[in-house]
Amino acid sequence: MPGIRGARRSAAVLAASLALSAALTGQSLAQPDTRPGATTARAAADCPSVGGRWADEGPFAVTKERAGLSHTILRPTELGSRGCAKHPVIIWGNGTFVTPVIYDGLLKHLASHGFIVVAANTTQSGTGHAMLGGLDVVKKAADAPKSPYYGKVDLEKVGAAGHSQGGGGAINAGADPRVDVTVPIEPGPLGRVGDLKGPMFILGGEHDPVVAPELLVIPRYESADHIPAVYGELAGATHVTPAGDGGGFRGPVTAWFRYFLMGDQEARGEFFGTDCGACSSPVWSDFRRNARATGHGG
Repeated sequence: MPGIRGARRSAAVLAASLALSAALTGQSLAQPDTRPGATTARAAADCPSVGGRWADEGPFAVTKERAGLSHTILRPTELGSRGCAKHPVIIWGNGTFVTPVIYDGLLKHLASHGFIVVAANTTQSGTGHAMLGGLDVVKKAADAPKSPYYGKVDLEKVGAAGHSQGGGGAINAGADPRVDVTVPIEPGPLGRVGDLKGPMFILGGEHDPVVAPELLVIPRYESADHIPAVYGELAGATHVTPAGDGGGFRGPVTAWFRYFLMGDQEARGEFFGTDCGACSSPVWSDFRRNARATGHGG
């Protein structure tokens, strides 16, 4: 990934660090919302509530499978179960020189919450093209009558996420009208935020020397004045914190996707409204919402 102090050197450091950090752990987002009047509404797709425990394993058993050479899919083992008739899709982009296995715990976690996660196997995901190709892969499966995906994929609810170069890829993918929301995690410089069509939750690490928040993340958040945008800087996080199970990023990312792709109103309260749960959470060294996010849904 093009870094801040020398592109080749940063890419090599990132690849080596990520390869050694697949089992990283970190903080969870927050405890369940117990404020008076807090809603317990089920998701719009009627997927099961998790009671605000975004960082905990979800209610679905997970199957991991390869879709040819191009993509790896992590999904609920029994699609269409537990009242969740159709499952939203998350396309994923990796950091430079690494593959989905580096993020295995994080991707399994999202699948356990009812999402179909389609990860591009490429080590160069910055254009977003390979990530978007995952939508074609899962659509083909969803259209095949003998496929376990048949009739059980919600391609009207799609999110794009990725780390490092893949974060830039998520921004590029988010320009596609099929993508509803994006979560760039410590994103590289690829992708133009002005092309995004839907809300963005952009994430930085307090101690990330590869993608320094003040140089490559905060300016992109500030440029997103045409969409609801939220910036979260995870306290103590480095550039390898998203590897493995996602560390402290895991819970917030899950909550964001549960709200926008499943209609989970408990998750909404983490980011929006006057009692925004994440706004004062100590897991963040910096947390911001732009005017469109502050006014989102009242």
